[in-house]
Amino acid sequence: MKLAGATYMDIHQAGGGINFTVEHTEAASEEDLYCSFKQRLQRMLRAGTTLVECKNGYGLKLETELKMLRVIERAHREMDIGISCTYCGAHSVPKSAETAATDIIENHLPALKQMAINEEIHVDNIDVFCEKGVFDLESTRKILQAGKAIGLHLNFHGDELNPMNSAELGAELGAHAVSHLEEISEEGITAIAAAKCSAILLPTTAYILRLKQPRARDMLSAGVIVSLGSDFNPNAYCFSMPMVMHLACVNMRMSLNEALAASTINAAYSLGRSHTHGSLEVGKQGDVVILNAPRCVSAVYHMNYLTQDLFDHFN
Repeated sequence: MKLAGATYMDIHQAGGGINFTVEHTEAASEEDLYCSFKQRLQRMLRAGTTLVECKNGYGLKLETELKMLRVIERAHREMDIGISCTYCGAHSVPKSAETAATDIIENHLPALKQMAINEEIHVDNIDVFCEKGVFDLESTRKILQAGKAIGLHLNFHGDELNPMNSAELGAELGAHAVSHLEEISEEGITAIAAAKCSAILLPTTAYILRLKQPRARDMLSAGVIVSLGSDFNPNAYCFSMPMVMHLACVNMRMSLNEALAASTINAAYSLGRSHTHGSLEVGKQGDVVILNAPRCVSAVYHMNYLTQDLFDHFN
């Protein structure tokens, strides 16, 4: 494979793609998944992250998806890191989008609801990969509406590789957030700004897959609540939010202060947690990162902070 000029599919398939990860996830024991998951969360914690959104989505079949959710629940109960759990069964299409959507609505979501009632798992959000060749706009709408009906917040993939009007859909359905948005339309920017729907921009994804950079400056100018995320997965393997903030400043032309806000209070907002997380205020959880530097934005600006585990974490 030639990396120069590589396409999305070239790079995605270099690691085997979603189906490669699905095979290995299905074969792995729950204990093996937990051990690797725990190690990764510890790396994120040492890099300064105190609240992380964790998704399933590499099972596609109900049994494997529930296995992943049980692992997330165990980490939530046993580890000293905040977790917001997102159900992402609609991550790839094993058959047709319509068949997959029906399976999710009629089988997956009722199982999640019952397990939540039994307090076996706690799921906060629902995600769908709204994209050509995956879940079209109508299938995405049906799944999100079904998730909303059982109390899940909407926080989904949209407008990444093709303009899908995902941002407009998110605004219409009252989504907390839409992520990616490399191909967002002018109308989509206006819609999510008016709806107070957060745009979660993922600079590591645009960087490693050589995608068009998200239009951060246009969104900020329009009043969109811009958040940043790492999009940690097999093809964007980044533990460090300082690295994410740095890429946002360099490649998306965000200011240091904008990137810091997008990674803290705005990111908490995108998960429906800004009333408890994301800033140091009376009544909120006191997650504090102590940085040996003259200014807090040094974590974004100074290159030596981007890849090292050098934060002291206090809960």
